Parts: sequence; structure tokens; C-alpha cells
Amino acid sequence: MKNPINWQQILQECKANIQTAIKPCLKNLREPLPNLGMGAGGDIMKPVDLAAETAIVNTLLKHDVSFTLISEESGIKEYGTAPQECYLCVDPIDGTTNLMHGLPFYASSIAVSHKPELADVYAGMVVDLAHDVTYTAFEGKGAYRNGEKMETSKTASLEEAVVGMDLNTFKAKTVVPKVTALIENTKHIRHFGANALEVCYVANGLTDAFIDLRGKIRTTDVAAGFLIVKEAGGIVTTPDNKPLNVKLNPAQRLSFITSGNMQIHQKILSLVKL
Repeated sequence: MKNPINWQQILQECKANIQTAIKPCLKNLREPLPNLGMGAGGDIMKPVDLAAETAIVNTLLKHDVSFTLISEESGIKEYGTAPQECYLCVDPIDGTTNLMHGLPFYASSIAVSHKPELADVYAGMVVDLAHDVTYTAFEGKGAYRNGEKMETSKTASLEEAVVGMDLNTFKAKTVVPKVTALIENTKHIRHFGANALEVCYVANGLTDAFIDLRGKIRTTDVAAGFLIVKEAGGIVTTPDNKPLNVKLNPAQRLSFITSGNMQIHQKILSLVKL
């Protein structure tokens, strides 16, 4: 009988191998890049993205894990003799634009699931690669930042809250009217440019909520982060306050609201116009 997979160990090895793999890329950010074509998620691939993805895949193969990769870069690929044993939903580098500009806010995101659905994710890791901070969660076991248990914010006042909001889209004329009332009633709006990490900031209580109503974010970006914020005590729903469950697929897009507690979640929902 095959031994159970030690995801805690494997995810930590993935982190170390990603950090090693991307070092050469970080030294050559200003040099001309080869044309690697379009990734499965719809963005132009960069060498740093592929280096991180290769490090993740090779780590699992080293441990003889059979899995189906669901990646923003390479799409869906099967590895091993029983690839339906688990699904690995990966954004090798979330915040590639930040990284390429030398802005220290980018991450790697890895989610592990029984089935290719968001609700079936049972292990997740998001690594803040610029600050060497690791956010992890395992279903039913809480969420951790560098091994220390996290809890979400108890802040209930929008006047005091720090709220993340992604408005980075060509559909701004459609999206902005939906959140105008929320912006008018919130003092501290932020967006840092890597949504996987921003969701983890809600889990860690650094921010009080994060909102993305563009219908543009991919499940590969946030699958791990959603488990992490929920295990930390936070809430994740659709903009109309329904449970969020979609297919894990590089082309799958979604909108969501995640909050540190139900009080502020309800206030945000009441101000969002759908």
C-alpha cells in the first residue's frame, strides 16, 4: 500500500525549489525576453513563470506523486500512473508584472484538491517570494504564516477597515459603478497587484477584506488563498453572497468577496451594486 502523501513536506520543498529556480531570472529582469507565447491563462509567458512551474512539477515527480497539473502557464497536464489521484492548481508566479518591474509583491500559489473543483481543495500554500513569507492551510487544521497560526481581523467598521479592491481591467466603466458606494464609504482602499497574496493578507488580518468583481481573476490565482482565508476564520462568497464553487481550470474566471468576519462582509455586500 502506498504511503500517504506528506503535503506539508512537499509544499515546503516546492517553495525552496521555486526560490532557487527563479534566482537567475531575477538577475536579468531588464534584458530582452524570449517569445514564449501565450500561457493557458491568457497572459504572455515569461521565463520566470516557466522556471517556477518546472520547479513545482519536478518536486512532485521526485516524490513519485501522480497528479494532474492545472497551471496558468502550461494548462492541464497529467503526470504519473494515476493522475486523477490529486489535482494541483498552480499559479507559478502571481504578480509577474510587479516582479518584472522590481516591485516586491509577487507570489507562488499551489492548491491541492481531490477533484478539479474549488470546493475540493484540501491543501494550499502561497509564498510571498519577495519577503520569504509562507502562508499554508490544510482542511480542518487552520491557517499558518511561517508556522504560526493566523486569525482574520475582527474589524467591523468600514471607516477603520483596510479593504483591497482590484479595478485593473478594461471593463472599468462596468465595474466601477458596482463599487462606487463602497468606495465612498471606505476610507482605506488598497491594491498591491498579486491577488493570491492579497487574499492571504485578509487571512492574516493585515487587511479586512478583498473584493474582485471584474469576472477576470482566474481560479489558478486564488484557489490556495481561498482555503487559507477560510481556515483562518474568514468568509469567501460570490458578490451576491452565495457559496463559491467553480471548476479548477486555467480559463475559469470568477468574481468574489472575501472578508475577515461576517459583520464587515454584510456591510460590503449591502454597498455593492450588482
